[in-house]
Amino acid sequence: MNALGELVKRNIKIYLRDKGAVFFSLLSMVIVIALMLFFLGDMNVDAITGVLSGIPGRDSALDEKNAVVYVLQWTSAGILAINAVTVTLAVYSAMIKDRAQGILNSIYTAPVSRLVIAAGYIMAAWICSVIICILTLIIAEIYCITQGAAAYTAMEHLTLLCYIGVNSFTYAALMYLVACLAKTEGAWSGLGTIIGTLVGFLGGIYLPIGSLADGIAMVMKCLPTIYGAKIFRNIMTKGTEELLFGDVPEALLSEYRLVMGVDLEFAGVNVGDVASVIILVVCGAVFLLAGVLVTKYMRKSDR
Repeated sequence: MNALGELVKRNIKIYLRDKGAVFFSLLSMVIVIALMLFFLGDMNVDAITGVLSGIPGRDSALDEKNAVVYVLQWTSAGILAINAVTVTLAVYSAMIKDRAQGILNSIYTAPVSRLVIAAGYIMAAWICSVIICILTLIIAEIYCITQGAAAYTAMEHLTLLCYIGVNSFTYAALMYLVACLAKTEGAWSGLGTIIGTLVGFLGGIYLPIGSLADGIAMVMKCLPTIYGAKIFRNIMTKGTEELLFGDVPEALLSEYRLVMGVDLEFAGVNVGDVASVIILVVCGAVFLLAGVLVTKYMRKSDR
């Protein structure tokens, strides 16, 4: 356990010490915020107010104010989901560098099993992801409160922390598997560029899933990213949604939730939060098992 703890601390320190890695792991978040500020935010707000304007007796000014808060919370939820991807991706850069510089081979000569060494990388990635996501949640909630949102309840905070842990586990496992398959720093950099670019689309962050073609939406539903975004959105937008859509016909609200990815349907069946969490856990377990198998194969191939 001491060896595992030292490996975890080493890998966390390497990530935090590299300011460039920390920045680029948050670059997708910066891009999302910029897009929402200058382009997509107004579009989503206008879409909400446009829907509500057709209902008699609405206060348009209040609707617009609540719509802005709703979009902020919806965006923050998406950022929490994709941060787990980009942060774990950046943390594993240490593993790639260790392999490229021959440091990993030196570590393998220590009286520690390869599975413990792998666990050191995975736990470091998970811990860094959880820390960054918690900080993101705190900043996002404070900003939303300044814009008129209500603070989340103690139970909602606890639920969000659990979701952060599960979501981070999934991508700590997935990115470890990807890191095992990437042999060079150039390959890892290229994968990082591709993943960092696609993750916002695959999570339905840049454009709501309901606004995309059915084929693209189906591909997104076959990947874990959209389910991570969905569980955060359902909690973070709940209070504002009640203010916005409290007296709106249920059919209209259900359709809007599907468009925005707050609710998801797969093969005509509604995928609830519990099912989404199970999907994330199962995906994480599969990725982790695959990563362990690759690690064992690498051990045999090195002999």
